[in-house]
Amino acid sequence: MTASPNPDTLLIAGKPYASRLLTGTGKFKDLDETRRATEAAGAQIVTVAIRRTNIGQNPGEPNLLDVLPPDQYTILPNTAGCYTADEAVRTCRLARELLDGHNLVKLEVLGDQKTLYPDVVATLAAAETLVKDGFEVMVYTSDDPILCKRLEEIGCVAVMPLAAPIGSGLGIQNRYNLIEIVESAKVPIIVDAGVGTASDAAIAMELGCDGVLMNTAIAGAKDPVLMAHAMKLAVEAGRAAFKAGRIPRKRFASASSPVDGLIG
Repeated sequence: MTASPNPDTLLIAGKPYASRLLTGTGKFKDLDETRRATEAAGAQIVTVAIRRTNIGQNPGEPNLLDVLPPDQYTILPNTAGCYTADEAVRTCRLARELLDGHNLVKLEVLGDQKTLYPDVVATLAAAETLVKDGFEVMVYTSDDPILCKRLEEIGCVAVMPLAAPIGSGLGIQNRYNLIEIVESAKVPIIVDAGVGTASDAAIAMELGCDGVLMNTAIAGAKDPVLMAHAMKLAVEAGRAAFKAGRIPRKRFASASSPVDGLIG
């Protein structure tokens, strides 16, 4: 019998995860579709926009935690929709109250409503405050290697550079920046935003990223549940390809079979 491969886990804030695909919970048509897509993705970490999703702050309304219970998933509250550091910090503190002291959060501070690019100055300020306040911060940011390193040095437990603008589906736009970020990082690097289809997720993983987070690419697909399954396979394939090590790119052909000793 062939021995099983060594476990290849994603470690975030000291906790291991078998899945490297993180998924959002917004934009689905209902909670049942959210549940089915999350299951198809095999996700273990799911993001929740505290300002847009009910996790108990609105009694009597459908509660996301009823279909994605915290004893089965790591709930990752995020600060989607926040445009100032103060807003983001208050949102994280609200999430900690709602989730009984839960400290793992996804920080994002947006610069404007048109591009949804991160306001990196406000992001740095909020990250510093949250880390000092005992939060374990996974931070959404631009694909700037210097900024990503600074966020790591502040104490963020994972850095999440964008691949392209949020919801754009444009895929990986600057793979060389991502390679530089990955090669210099000592914390997980998780691509966040811009993935459109399975090949985008595979490329991110082939570049050496530790994981991929997505929402629109799944929820906005014609068949979200099937796309979630496709993304699961893509992330797994990309990770395996990265670990296997691709062949070098060459300008000219290289025969698959030896040319020496040919008959005739």
